Amino acid sequence: MAVYTGPACRRCRALGVKLFLKGERCFTDKCAFERRPYPPGKSRNTRRKLSSYALHLAEKQKAKAVYGVLERQFRRYFEEAKRQKGETGANLVILLERRLDNVVYRAGFASSRREARRLVAHGHIKVNGKKVNIPSYLVKKGDVVSVSDKMKSKEEFKQRFEENARRSSASWIVVDMDNVSATFADIPTRDDVQPPFNENAIVELYSK
Repeated sequence: MAVYTGPACRRCRALGVKLFLKGERCFTDKCAFERRPYPPGKSRNTRRKLSSYALHLAEKQKAKAVYGVLERQFRRYFEEAKRQKGETGANLVILLERRLDNVVYRAGFASSRREARRLVAHGHIKVNGKKVNIPSYLVKKGDVVSVSDKMKSKEEFKQRFEENARRSSASWIVVDMDNVSATFADIPTRDDVQPPFNENAIVELYSK
């Protein structure tokens, strides 16, 4: 399973936007982007004029960073989005949102998508009662995502789940606090998601 293993905070600074890649740390004064909101290796006053290609590429890099997807898999999502009816950019966002690791994060079971990916890969997540250990598994409308009994029994997990669930704002995911589960109630729209990147710039990049 290929994943990015480099420093997460450095990616936020390089791309010039806070992507919340470090979970709880991003909400504290320890956040590197809040302390140094300029690219690594550059001074605070350095200004760069980027070409159109560089701007479009940056949007793709943001999307890949947010969802923890590398180029080969991201390209597959783009090709699938093109085949579907509707706007390619919006379809791409929705496909990425349906990833199991993203749903686990949105539901509050993990404080970051990176942590959510580990939970799924280690077999702690169930979909409709069956264990699924593939982070890229696409969740469908009506699917119920839950955690293993082993995770439920951990007091540390319970505390973090309550904190994360309160912070989550995904209206299309209904969280059951008592049963520690979440229902993917509906397929979100692009406007529901409000991604921190311009998906149309990604479409233009791949169309060149």
